[in-house]
Order: sequence, then structure tokens, then C-alpha cells
Amino acid sequence: MAKILLVEDNEMNRDMLSRRLERKGHQVVIAIDGAQGVDLACQEQPDLILMDMSLPVLDGWEATRRLKAIPATQTIPIIALTAHAMAGDRERCLEAGCDDYDTKPIEFPRLLGKILAFLGTEVEA
Repeated sequence: MAKILLVEDNEMNRDMLSRRLERKGHQVVIAIDGAQGVDLACQEQPDLILMDMSLPVLDGWEATRRLKAIPATQTIPIIALTAHAMAGDRERCLEAGCDDYDTKPIEFPRLLGKILAFLGTEVEA
């Protein structure tokens, strides 16, 4: 199906999300910080990026801004993943260049629906 770049520093979240996405047939590439996420996005050219916003080295806000400024990666959809569910956080993610936003803890069916919408794929029942 699709190649998805998961940029997530929390090992438990990485493991759970990558296994569930792989079970759905997706190839998952993993980065553990924002700088590695930018590098892998340029190298791998994924179909979609799941970006944790609270990352070491380079946070998700800056990583997203950089990816949207690079011609080779600027059209890749980025879904922000954040535990920040305060008023204005969704808008802040979108202003940084994210194409959508989802809150943690991850509700996988909801997130999968957003992923499949960006990939132009039917949502599985």
C-alpha cells in the first residue's frame, strides 16, 4: 500500500503504531527525532508523515516547517500527533504546515481514517 514515515520518540507509541499500520499493509519507516525525520523524508519520499510534535533534537513544529520549505517534500501530507489538546493547538499545527492533526492517546480507527483519506483509499470497516 503506502510508505508512511512515523516520527515518534516514544518507543511504546512507535511500536504500537508501526505494528498496526504494517498489519494494514503499509510500509513504515521510523525516525526517533525531528532532524532524523527531515533526513528520512528527503531520502525515502514517503506517501505520508505522522509527526509527533514534542520531539528531541528538532521539535515537530520546526521539522514540519523545514519539510514544507523543501520542494521535494513540501507536498507530502503531514498529520501532527500531539498530546497537546488545548484550545489553539490544532490551529498552531496547521500554521506550522501540518495538513491535519490528531491527539494522543491515539485512537487508531480515527487516525487510520485520516491516513486513508490523504492516501485516497477507502476506509476499512
